[in-house]
Amino acid sequence: MRYFAKHLFDGTQFKNDCLIQVNDNHIVGVTSGTQKQADIVLDGTVAPGFIDVQVNGGGGELFNNAPTLQTLVAMSTAHQRYGTTSMMPTVITDNLDVMQQAANGMQQALAQNLPGIVGIHFEGPHLSVPKKGIHPDNHIRQISDAELAIYTRKDIGKVQMTVAPETVPPAVIKQLVAEGVIVSLGHSNATAAQTLEALEAGATGFTHLFNAMSSVTGREAGMLGLALLNNDAFCGLIVDGEHVGKESCQLALKCKSAQKIMLVTDAMSHVGSEQSELTFAGMTITKNGNKLTIDNGRLAGSALDMASAVCNTVNDLHISLAEALIMASSTPATFLSLQHKKGYIQAGFDADWVTLSDDLQVTSTFIAGNCVYKNNN
Repeated sequence: MRYFAKHLFDGTQFKNDCLIQVNDNHIVGVTSGTQKQADIVLDGTVAPGFIDVQVNGGGGELFNNAPTLQTLVAMSTAHQRYGTTSMMPTVITDNLDVMQQAANGMQQALAQNLPGIVGIHFEGPHLSVPKKGIHPDNHIRQISDAELAIYTRKDIGKVQMTVAPETVPPAVIKQLVAEGVIVSLGHSNATAAQTLEALEAGATGFTHLFNAMSSVTGREAGMLGLALLNNDAFCGLIVDGEHVGKESCQLALKCKSAQKIMLVTDAMSHVGSEQSELTFAGMTITKNGNKLTIDNGRLAGSALDMASAVCNTVNDLHISLAEALIMASSTPATFLSLQHKKGYIQAGFDADWVTLSDDLQVTSTFIAGNCVYKNNN
């Protein structure tokens, strides 16, 4: 199948008048060409599909509340409307049974080749109570052998964990990394020294930068300072205008670059649905505009989607479209060690892409060369 793109961002640069040749769900070539040579003409700007490493829910379903294959289908379908072609469904701090059910649901999704699912993110339960956010503190705990058995399963795709270094020692981080687990740091009151030890043990990322982590002071860099200072670590950033101020986002990009800052949604079940209220762990999460809060006004995840994250990055942070697209695709692909198959529109890569209108709205989403969403308006 041959697709024509008048305007194409291949993950590195913009090109015009391109033919994308797809065979068996993969891109076999990208060459110059004309519409007449194509089977399908793609409108607008074509860019690599978005990759979201922190997705709690979507389509009216929260993964924790129903950790099943059906929920993963609803989440994936909802986020495809906004250009997400790969996601890491995220389990918020919960009991062991929910974690096991979530892992089993992920195994079923991968066994059935559910489009858009690449693995699972356990955000907790090994966090810091002072920085718990909405994570229920009655479930925050040390790692047990039963939990290690879940994290090191080889049938649930990519496995990402968010941990607090003061709760999970360097030796355990080394053990997890040796098993292929991607360790991210967050929900933590760790000192700079504790954070550095976790990075040296193999942690490679930071979860929702600035949020729920020890901050910078004159005498202590904290987790935030180490995240900004370290040249190698990746940082997730929620660009919704609620979680992080504009100048702080710009500071992060100045320190880290688009190759190390990943756009993430931290999306709850509201995305892709008309839902206004959600119950989780006895708390009511209410949507007001684009903001999700619990009763005391504390932020409780987001109603952000990846297309809006890209749009906000360009319009509010004044970042180039190329850099915003890199933050939404190739950077998270590299974080997940998927940079040889996802994040680019080039020969040898999965045929995952999104088409965008001039105002950066998603007009269609393709996964493995198949159109999974098309805006007919």
